[in-house]
Amino acid sequence: MPKHGGRASQTHPLTKAKVKEAPQLHRLGFKGHQDSALKEIECAVPNAELSQTGRRHPGSRWPVLLDLLAVCYAVTTLGGLASADAGDTYSALDRPPWAPPGWLFGPVWTVLYGTIAVAAWLVLRNPQGPTSTAMTWWSVQLLLNLAWTPLFFAADEYGLAFLDICLLLAALLTTMVLFARHSRAAALLLIPYALWVTFAAALNLAIWLSNT
Repeated sequence: MPKHGGRASQTHPLTKAKVKEAPQLHRLGFKGHQDSALKEIECAVPNAELSQTGRRHPGSRWPVLLDLLAVCYAVTTLGGLASADAGDTYSALDRPPWAPPGWLFGPVWTVLYGTIAVAAWLVLRNPQGPTSTAMTWWSVQLLLNLAWTPLFFAADEYGLAFLDICLLLAALLTTMVLFARHSRAAALLLIPYALWVTFAAALNLAIWLSNT
């Protein structure tokens, strides 16, 4: 007859299964807590960028904006160096009655170059796919912008300057269309720039026709 103690020492098969499942359930529970914590961190820093490791770096987007601002304001600096006597040249030209005073161009372009940089930053900050095409057109319009000042003021080539500004306007409109696919705000931010370039093109044409 089996002893009472021997019967008590036996382990039920279901109990063994539960013991084996316990570590797995513990690991799953811990993993769930990790996922929950990561989601809370992501929600707490919604505008930060993710690195390749998956960790967020909230300040990593600001150097990009500073670089873009530096590029845009370098364009206006180079243009100013290429046309040191732009004010005297502009005053001596036969201009239409609706031509703005020469002092107005500096403040307007200072603001517009800032919007050009911020628009590109918005696209790079939150891309909706590859941005290489959009940024290529952004660079093209900026180079055409740079070329206009020496053509108009340094070389007195008003016809070539008008051709350049027309190409600039076409490149800018293409840039706006491509930017809108990534950020509507970026495209809207370029509207004042497009309006000013359109006005400048009309002024360029009027001066060309009046001074040839």
